Amino acid sequence: MTKPTLVVMAAGLGSRYGGLKQMAPVDGANHILIDFSIYDAVRAGFDKLVCIIKPEMERDFHETIGRRVAPFIDLHYAFQRLETLPEGYSVPQGRAKPWGTAHAVLCAREQIHTPFAVINADDFYGRSAFESIQRFLGEPHAASEHAMVGYRVENTLTENGSVARGVCETDADGYLVGVTERTRIEPREGGAAFTEDGEHFTFVPAGTIVSMNLWGFQTSILDEIENRFAAYLDANLPVNPLKCEYFLPLIPNALIQEGKGTVKVLDTHEKWYGVTYKEDMPRVQAAIARMKEQGAYPAELWRKES
Repeated sequence: MTKPTLVVMAAGLGSRYGGLKQMAPVDGANHILIDFSIYDAVRAGFDKLVCIIKPEMERDFHETIGRRVAPFIDLHYAFQRLETLPEGYSVPQGRAKPWGTAHAVLCAREQIHTPFAVINADDFYGRSAFESIQRFLGEPHAASEHAMVGYRVENTLTENGSVARGVCETDADGYLVGVTERTRIEPREGGAAFTEDGEHFTFVPAGTIVSMNLWGFQTSILDEIENRFAAYLDANLPVNPLKCEYFLPLIPNALIQEGKGTVKVLDTHEKWYGVTYKEDMPRVQAAIARMKEQGAYPAELWRKES
């Protein structure tokens, strides 16, 4: 059985704190959320880790995170660079914003040789989520068969403001039909609600599946990302040259619509934790403390005996 690779999109990690060293730990052992994701992935059977970072982050990233996880998993770095573009394209004058999550994965393709999972660096996903995606990726599948861990919307929200979530439509067999990005979604009694204009809200009932960017891909997705990038740039650079982003869900969405791929939605009851707002930190710290008290995690994750 092939062991899958874990790909962590970390190029934006620390930006809201002014640097990696300024990121607030979530426990007394100075762990940050990415520690728990990597720890859960190692327990689930992932044996290779590719962290996508900005080139200028490498030293701080390795000092803050890489050095402590390297003894437990085969660690590699990939660099998301603005100038990594299809032949004939150049960075628009004044562009500083990265090209998005699909571009991030594309920047790691030389490091990826097996089926792989993709996650955000600053989200807590939960142990069973990694176990389910590892099982899927470790099984034989056609090159066109991918997967996604689907979270219940009510388990992914914060009381401190709105969040962006990919609201999923699935069929009766548990396959993804499509993902619609909702950039402002808030908790409501019995579920959530999203708005496009800040005034009118649409209710989203509890149990609705959303994407938290925990994908499981066959390596064929890398060709799809690369082959579709130029067309994306042609369509978007003329209208939004400084801020358009090539988002990862665009690719499986397109494959589904074209009948060229499937995405199995793996159900989870795990609860998401993240620090979207600084007011979220006490809740996250309390949740981590509770899970440690219950024995879900050791006091120090990266001790050899753990």
